[in-house]
Amino acid sequence: MPNHDITWSVFTKPWRDLALPKLGALVREMGYQAVELPVRPGYQVLPENVARDLPPAARILAEEGVAIASVAGPADEVTIAACAEAGVPVLRVMAQVAPGRPYREEEARLRHEYDALLPLLEQHGVTLGVQNHLGDFIGNAVALDRLLAPYPPGGPGAPIAAVWDAAHEALCGVHPEHALDVIWPRLCLVNLKNAFWQRTNGPEAEQAAWRSYWTSGGHGLADWRRVLAELVRRRYQGVVCITAEYSDHDAVAGGVKQLARDDLAYARALLQEVQA
Repeated sequence: MPNHDITWSVFTKPWRDLALPKLGALVREMGYQAVELPVRPGYQVLPENVARDLPPAARILAEEGVAIASVAGPADEVTIAACAEAGVPVLRVMAQVAPGRPYREEEARLRHEYDALLPLLEQHGVTLGVQNHLGDFIGNAVALDRLLAPYPPGGPGAPIAAVWDAAHEALCGVHPEHALDVIWPRLCLVNLKNAFWQRTNGPEAEQAAWRSYWTSGGHGLADWRRVLAELVRRRYQGVVCITAEYSDHDAVAGGVKQLARDDLAYARALLQEVQA
């Protein structure tokens, strides 16, 4: 599979204060072809203004040679319609499970929400991409596949599909080959980031406490080489989004920009290795 079959995207969450032309120039300078754009309070496109501002945002970024591969924002009619008008194929969401609620009941609630969105997604030709996420969310590929089981399988272009996050999967302890085998028929987008579990108290504590520590591509539990090798083996042709999440983004000179640039270079080098 040649390199051009993967589109490299970056989540622009760290750069909320950049004007869109400067954001596009930064993304292009880092080497990315596309972005996942947050539609959230405090960002370049606000949820209440999405119908007005998302289509011109797409045009401004396109002038810098950068596409909007996905939007991270609210799953509502206005945002879905704005994505369609702007030519954004995927609206990414996470499936939150309310703390203290029975898991199966939360699955049913989420499916009820998706059922209500289906006509809008089909009408506008936008994919709702549901991502696995650690904690009070649907956490791994098996659980995500179970959640989406009532909907026909389908990747990019399907009304409802899966966004698979390699780091959240690795924190759950699942091999990437197994996870991708499970979620493959529903896969519309792949997230690459990395993390490991870090103990936050000492050995004298009565009970250990842990947190997830977000790090660069080669230093966490997610084996990017194995992920990319499996994508190559399965002839994946689509978007891989490097989500630029780092617990200590000032650990290197240049901060998050340098880390995101280095992660892209690392991922591209791995891709060449596994293609050889």
